[in-house]
Amino acid sequence: MPEKSILDYFIYAFTHLHRDEKNGGAPHQPILLLSVIHEYESGRINTNRIYITPELTHSFSVYWSALVTTNHTLGFALPFYHLNNAKGNWWQLVANPGCEIWLENKGSMKSFGNLNVAVAYAEIDNKLTDLLLRKETRQILRQTLLSKYFPNQQTQPNVSEDGYVDGLLKDIVEESPAQYKAQIIDLKTRLDPETYQVEVYNRGAVFRREIVKIYNETCCISGVRVSATFTITMVDACHIMPFALHFNNSLTNGIALCPNLHRAFDRGLIAIDDNYRVILSEAFTENVDSPFSFKQLEGQQINLPKDKQFQPSLEGFAWHRMNTFKK
Repeated sequence: MPEKSILDYFIYAFTHLHRDEKNGGAPHQPILLLSVIHEYESGRINTNRIYITPELTHSFSVYWSALVTTNHTLGFALPFYHLNNAKGNWWQLVANPGCEIWLENKGSMKSFGNLNVAVAYAEIDNKLTDLLLRKETRQILRQTLLSKYFPNQQTQPNVSEDGYVDGLLKDIVEESPAQYKAQIIDLKTRLDPETYQVEVYNRGAVFRREIVKIYNETCCISGVRVSATFTITMVDACHIMPFALHFNNSLTNGIALCPNLHRAFDRGLIAIDDNYRVILSEAFTENVDSPFSFKQLEGQQINLPKDKQFQPSLEGFAWHRMNTFKK
């Protein structure tokens, strides 16, 4: 298909989105596409995979505030899900393993929390990716969306880099656990449920990025290091004390673990003592002949971050031994 025909195809697709036409037409899908275009322009997206990131959700909220004048309710989850039904299949959702059936039930995707659990990323058509990677065609598609859905606001909103993500990191690094917990509780009382879920997710995403970074993408117990793009890594950021109980995203409440050790830590099969050494629970048995058995890790000292201010909290490990570890 010639380049002009490809561009014309997506101009048509962008101006014929399947959306609720009540109250002047739901703005959610156009706002999401404008946000995606902005993320391509910023260079944070450069493939055909659209991950749910703090930057994307923040761009969505900024565009919403700048362009939406109707009384529609801001919501990120449903447009991200419903673009999957766009004619031509140019937006396809890829489920997290074991969550494929969730995508068949649109009712379950009303919640941002459920969307994040079920969906790994959206994958767009490679031809559309090519258009979005080029300034000229990216601008044409942006203006197409503005002209069709926001005709009274033809100028490009100022989606400035307002330091949102840097602000989240600053909170994580500089606030005490008590201050941070109080802030999370305050957000829960002030925000609607979806906005609160997005905010907690964004803070968790920043926590995960930073933990993986300060441990150099390396499991602190096994030494395994496998990295790909900034959104994909085979090393997890593990909370020492669960966030759901303590609302603690401080970097001293995290360690980097490969997925199997992360699961073992969360289920209390392994713990860390006051000398930063691995201890094993006696409440499970394993095949000790396996080269991957936990037994070989017993007594091994974990690798610590070079920056001492980010070394994991011994108080946190003590809490984990008392409340999670299976003795």
